Formats: sequence, C-alpha cells, structure tokens
Amino acid sequence: MLEQFHFQLDEEENNPSWKAIGYSGPDPEFKARQKNKILHKTSIEGGEEDDEEVLGPLYKGLVHLNYPCDIISDSLRRFGFHVSVTPPTNNKASTISSPSLVIQCDAVVVGSGSGGGVVAGVLAKSGYKVLVLEKGQYFARKNLSLLEGPSLDQMYLSNGLIATDDMSVLVLAGSTVGGGSAINWSASIKTPNHVCKEWCDRHELELFESKLYKEAMDAVCEKMGVQSDFDDEGFNNAVLRKGCHEMGYPVSNIPRNAPPDHYCGWCFMGCKDGKKKGTLETWLVDMVKSGNGAILPGCEAIQILHGEKKGRGGKIAKGVAFAIDNKGKKEFCVVESKVTIVACGALSTPPLLKRSGLKNENIGRNLHLHPVTMAWGYFPDAPELWPEEHKKSYEGGIMTAMSTIAADFNKSGYGAVIQTPSLHPGLFSILMPWNSGTHIKDRMRKFSRTAHVFALARDQGSGTVVESPNHISYQMKDVDKDNLSKGIEKVLRILAAAGAEEIGTHNNKGRSLKVNEVSYHEFEKFVNEESSMSFTDLSTPVCSAHQMGSCRMGNNPKESVVNQMGETWEVEGLYLADSSVFPTALGVNPMVTIQAIAYCTAQHVLEVLKRKR
Repeated sequence: MLEQFHFQLDEEENNPSWKAIGYSGPDPEFKARQKNKILHKTSIEGGEEDDEEVLGPLYKGLVHLNYPCDIISDSLRRFGFHVSVTPPTNNKASTISSPSLVIQCDAVVVGSGSGGGVVAGVLAKSGYKVLVLEKGQYFARKNLSLLEGPSLDQMYLSNGLIATDDMSVLVLAGSTVGGGSAINWSASIKTPNHVCKEWCDRHELELFESKLYKEAMDAVCEKMGVQSDFDDEGFNNAVLRKGCHEMGYPVSNIPRNAPPDHYCGWCFMGCKDGKKKGTLETWLVDMVKSGNGAILPGCEAIQILHGEKKGRGGKIAKGVAFAIDNKGKKEFCVVESKVTIVACGALSTPPLLKRSGLKNENIGRNLHLHPVTMAWGYFPDAPELWPEEHKKSYEGGIMTAMSTIAADFNKSGYGAVIQTPSLHPGLFSILMPWNSGTHIKDRMRKFSRTAHVFALARDQGSGTVVESPNHISYQMKDVDKDNLSKGIEKVLRILAAAGAEEIGTHNNKGRSLKVNEVSYHEFEKFVNEESSMSFTDLSTPVCSAHQMGSCRMGNNPKESVVNQMGETWEVEGLYLADSSVFPTALGVNPMVTIQAIAYCTAQHVLEVLKRKR
C-alpha cells in the first residue's frame, strides 16, 4: 500500500521521500525540543511541572494493568478505592462470577473521550469515587510521536484502518485516553439552533431547548476555552476563505478549543503542548486533581454487569467486567459501582451493550457517519504567488474557516458544510487518485502546496454496528449523495476562485483541470461532470471522522435506547454518554454537543448518587 511507503522511517525517524515532497515530518518545533531533551538529559529530576510537560497532566492518575493483581490493587487503594483480591486456588482460572480482583466505586465510566471525560470530571469533582476504563493508551505532550504511521497505530481504533462492510466509507475514530477529543481538529461548534429545535419538536426531547442544555453548552465551552480568533491562518483555510470571498459565499470563523496562536497542523496525532483543550487537558485533569478518580489505560470492558431489581422487577446496573493479561493468563476483574456510564463512542458502545445481554432492538441501528468527500487545488510556491511560499498544506490550525453555502441551515437543515481536513503524506496518498506511477509521483511532488477542501453531509441515510466496531453496514440516501454533489460543486469553484493553478476531485479516474488554460465553458463542463460523479462502486472515496446515533435518545423504548437523562430504558442505573445517543445526524463537528449532553447526564447522575449515599 502506498501510504506504508510514506509511513516508513529510518533509524533517525526520517523518510527519504519527505524532502522531495516538501514535508517536514513531525512538527519542527516539537522535533527540536525532543532533540534538546535528549542532548541535555541529566539525572536530576526537573520537578512536578517538568514531569507533567514530559508525561502529560494525567500521569499521576493512571493505573497500569501490566502488573500482577496485588500490585494493581495496591495502586488503586492509594486512590481510595476499596479493592479485594482473590488469589488463584488449585490453578483454577478466574471468571466474571469469581474474579481475581473486585474494585468498588461510586461510578465506573467506560471511555474517556468527550462524553466519558465530562461525566468523570463532574462526578469526581463533586466528591464521588470514579474509575475510568479506557481501551486505548495515554499519549500526551512529549510522549507523542507526531509521526503519521505510529500515531494511527497508537491513537486510533483498529490502527486507523476501518471501513464499512462494502468498503464505501473509510472511517477514522479515536481510541486513546481523551478519545476523539485527543485527536480531533479542534472545531468546537455549539449544537445548531435548527438541530435543537428538530430534536425538541420532532423527537419530543425538550432537553434540547431547555435552560439546562444552554447552560451545559456554555459550561463545556468555557472549560475548553473555546474562542474563534487566530493570529495566522493556515494554507487550506486561507484558500477556503479567499475562495468564498471571491465567490460571494458565506464564510465564518470556526470556534476552537485552542488559543489564537495555536498554529499546528499535527493535532490529529495529539497536542504537543496541551493548548488544545480536549478532555485529557480539562475534565479528566479535574478528576485526577480532585483525588477521587483514576484511569485504567489499556483496559477494554468485556461486559456490563446487571441484575434483577429487588422487589420491583426489571434490571439494575451492577458494574463492569474487564480482563488483564498476567503472564499469558487471562484474569477477570470486576468493578462494582452504584452507577455505570458507557461512553465508548458510537461504534463501540452498541457491541458492548449487546454482548452484555441487552435486547433493545434499536441498539446499533440509526448509525450516521457524516460522509465527507473532497476536492483539491494546486497552488505553486513562486515568490510572487499566493499563498505565501513558506506556507505548507499540512501546517496551521486545521480548522479555522467554514462555509454554509450548501448547508441549507435555514430550510431543511440537511445539506453539506464546507471545511478543510488535515492530510499528511500517508493519508494524502490513500485519497489522491492516480492512473500511473508518473502521475502519482507528480501528485506527491506537489503535496505541500495542494489544498484540500471537503463537503460534509448531514446524512439522512443510516447504518448498523452491532457485533463489532469493525463490522459496519451503511447506506447513504440519494438526498445525501445530492448534497455531497452540491457541496463539491461549490468546493471546486472555491478552489478555482482562490487562484488554484490546477483543480480536481478524488474520483478514481484522476481527472484534473488547469484552470487558466481552459475556456469558461470547459471549466463549467468539468465542474458539472466532476460534481455529479457516482459515490458508489468505490469510484470516489467517502470518509467519516464523526460517528453518531447508534443508541439514540428518544421518548419511548420502541424507537430509542435511552431517555433524555441518558439512562437506558432496559437497565436502571446504566447511562450512555457519547455520540451514540444523538437522535439524528448533527451536521457539524460534534464535540461540543457530546460534551453538553454528557454534562446534562452527569447532573442527573449526581442526583441519583445523592439518593444512594
């Protein structure tokens, strides 16, 4: 595969192709700091602040599972958890019903992303004992690699290699401490008014037009330091903004959970300095500083535990089971909790619920993917040309500009927003079409001055994910394809208006157009043909970085999985707090909406815990 060539590294963590394509590799400032750290490494410890800079702000709150149970239990007791250890007898293997380790807490949270991180922080800061189970590992600050291949392996679900069953959509999802908030592109957009109105009126969920929800959005944005300014705009976003201005299209600043001086194109591999305020820099830090919580990285929940309610019928959540590998032998462990919160994300939450015995038919259905398709424009780097020759396509804030020209926000609310991606050489090589070795060499040679702009559809089509996050069925509706086509038509015009020398799409025929060498009619023909290309039969790659709706919220168990407090209809005390609860697709970047819903859920859980004390 072509991307593997660009992922490969020599002993100095360089790639021979990078110089030829104008790529620096890891962020040069980060690389210089790493080199300086090695050159000046001494035996003298630098103190707590230096430890945090090197290891990340959560390092004191981690309990690693690559130790025997007695060592793990001692670590957890130091956090104030009650832990019991059952030594093996007669070489008898542990089971979920007879575990090696039992941990007791007020709340167990499965997942540490935008939903789980918020709930964990709110509960712990209120004085409750919280244990967070996270399938992924912890990478932050100076223990990041900022290398494309290793980052995909370390911080993404299935090493960044997920696609729908028919291979029609390529899917990226975070799997690390902080979840998607650790590797997303910093866009922090509040739930649009038309979506809140739709969810309230059509789905009868008054939460979304309540004072509580507005306060929740304000609270999470304040926590993340969301603001809309930037000191300097990166290559892709400058192209999008200029093209919109030239065309008379609306364009606005994207609110971000990063300061104006955050000029970094590597954030999809983690944030090198903590300026991007994901949950691993905010809510989870609150939890660790409170002294009431701990995180188990590399810990995958096997099953949600539940039993019959005493005297009243129905089921009640009891906690979570997970397993550890002790010298090649699997040992089962159990977390007993008063409430259980599942926040694994829209791809992983449904399989966990199903293998835990939940029967609700809506689990795993109504999955939306925010399908994305892209177009590109090449801008030579001569001194007299724009953008400035020092600017590169992979540098700068990943998202600072957005156009709603094709979004239909004022009518149906279902259309396509226009934004920019982060593409480093490996992902660029996967998506760029080519029809010969010479062709792809030429495309890669122009990599650092090739702008990409995409259309993201608020999809009405949907899919399912039940057995495994790697087993996704999904089907766009014709209206979704039409909205993507309308979006790409606008994107091609934006790129040309911004001054691109050459433009094209990702259609597998690999056609492109030299803008200044064709007539008006030839340009119009190209735009119309390329924007009407098929999105089926793998002719044009479609991508997804947002997944939602697979355990949707509603007002009855026949049509939904959870009520508007986030509690499952089927099991009392079991809450979902991630994008799986969205009633429909959202249409914009979902981080603020996930956090706001989770914040509201956390308020309800607090009331429940007060009654259980």
